[in-house]
Amino acid sequence: MPIYLDHAATTPLRPEALEAMLPYLGAEFGNPSSPHAWGRRARAALDEAHERIAAALGCGPREIVLTSGGTESLNLALKGAAWAGKARGHRILTTRVEHHAVLHPLQHLEKFGFEVVELPVDRYGRIDPDDVEAALTDRTILVAIGHANNEVGTVQPIAEIVRRVRASGPRGCLVAVDAVASAPYLRVEVDELGADLVAIAGHKLEGPKGIGALYVRAGTHILGQQHGGTQERHRRAGTEDVAGAVGMGVAVQLAVAEREATARRLRRARDRLVSALTGMAGVELTGHPRDRLPGLVSIVVRDVEGASVVVKLDLEGVAASVGSACTTGSAEPSHVLTAMGYPEDEARGALRFSLGRTTADADIDTVLEVVPRIVAGARAAAAAIAAERRALAPATATATATAGAPDRFPGPGSVVAG
Repeated sequence: MPIYLDHAATTPLRPEALEAMLPYLGAEFGNPSSPHAWGRRARAALDEAHERIAAALGCGPREIVLTSGGTESLNLALKGAAWAGKARGHRILTTRVEHHAVLHPLQHLEKFGFEVVELPVDRYGRIDPDDVEAALTDRTILVAIGHANNEVGTVQPIAEIVRRVRASGPRGCLVAVDAVASAPYLRVEVDELGADLVAIAGHKLEGPKGIGALYVRAGTHILGQQHGGTQERHRRAGTEDVAGAVGMGVAVQLAVAEREATARRLRRARDRLVSALTGMAGVELTGHPRDRLPGLVSIVVRDVEGASVVVKLDLEGVAASVGSACTTGSAEPSHVLTAMGYPEDEARGALRFSLGRTTADADIDTVLEVVPRIVAGARAAAAAIAAERRALAPATATATATAGAPDRFPGPGSVVAG
């Protein structure tokens, strides 16, 4: 039976969400902006989705903007806030361990004169609120920090950071939070966090792909980044994905209702996995040991390439990852781990097991049987390759020297051309 432990990349679509979506993929095909019966039914379904998502975040439905996913939500939040605040300042604070859906939009803004300051984190990937406070100036217009890191699982002290920004930052400085990784498993009540902008994604909480949402606190001004029609209260143009919104609404409602029970079960499974894996030689847990996502286990395995272990796990029917799915295939080691102080060779040994609602105890049993065997085999293979290279090194050096410049004084029997 295949075992899926990559829920941080995406989650299976809940049957309840799929069932709710089906009518809007068939007979209920109306455009929610149309005035006739088909359009009114689509509008009613869309409004209900806004209400369900808003209830999950503890806000009003008018504060929800539906998007195509977490990446668009973050682009809208960051670029929209930056351009809206340009007259007041140009300085933006973030951390070095953010998802590329945060870092890349901010790098784009730098091309237009914005100053982006990437603050350091500690060995656990955590930002110190003192560092945020110290970096605030009267030209700071935005602070963008993820609620939980999707690679190592570390949870950031968002409420305290927001408190410091409100107390020491300039009037109008906004706080944007990437809650894509945290929303399925942690409370993301906007008033508790205090943030102005909060992004979530449907496919991370057992909803469909291609749908997301951005919370925009009432009274917060951002500039829309997609222009055309007047949809989403003029904040995001384009005909809405009614089926996706309906599916996300059902999924987020169920996730919130089951969140505490799911988190308790995942913590037990996570801790069991961490205890066994870190008991292996040369294996270290990455991320904060306590303040971390309930179902995320991230480790570095020394003397192996994490990517090769993931391939071997896949051959055994176990799906895992080396980190963010959005950077899979990159030749560079994880920017998160290097920012946390791990050398490149250790960062290349990263492995991530992310558990979800459908993870069973038997899945953990299998993983704990398979991983040590695969790691031992990978280390043995790496050691054999290293030994072979060492054995070939003298011969290679001799051949290189021989193939160099010709003898200045040829010995007996040598033939000299010319």
